[in-house]
Amino acid sequence: MSNHTTFRLNEKEVTYTGNPAKRLLDVLREDLFLTGTKCGCKEGECGACSVIVDGKLVNSCLVAMGSLEGSDVMTIEGYATTRRFEIVEKAYQEVSAVQCGFCIPGMVLASECLLASNPNPTQEEIRVGISGNLCRCTGYNSIVQAVSIAAKKGDGLW
Repeated sequence: MSNHTTFRLNEKEVTYTGNPAKRLLDVLREDLFLTGTKCGCKEGECGACSVIVDGKLVNSCLVAMGSLEGSDVMTIEGYATTRRFEIVEKAYQEVSAVQCGFCIPGMVLASECLLASNPNPTQEEIRVGISGNLCRCTGYNSIVQAVSIAAKKGDGLW
C-alpha cells in the first residue's frame, strides 16, 4: 500500500506518493527540483528552508509530507511570480540587503508573512518577524530597512 498526499504547491495541485515521514525540504529539492528552498541546519534553527504553509512561515525541514494533506504550500519559486515579490525584491536591491544570498529566499518569505499580517510594521516588529531566519552576512540592518521600504511601496497591496 502506498501513501498519497495531495496539496497545492505554488498554486498547482500536487500528489506526492512516497514515505509520509519524508521531509518537505527533501521532496522540494530532490524530487521536485525546487532548489530555492535551502538546506541549512536541518533542525529548524536557521530558516534557510522557510516556506509558507497555509499562510504561515514554517521550516520545511520540520514538516513531514504526510502532514500536508489539503495544505497550500508556497516556495520562493511560486512567490517570485507575484506582484508582492517584485516590491520586496526591489526593496532588498535598493538597500543592498543581499550579500551571499543563501538566507534570502527564507528571509523574503518571512518578509511576506510579516507584511501579510502587519502591512505597516515598526522596525522592532520587523526584527521580530524575521527573527527565525539567520543571516551571517548583513547584520540584519539592511534587511530591516528593505522590509520597511517594501511596506511603504506596497501600500494597500498587503
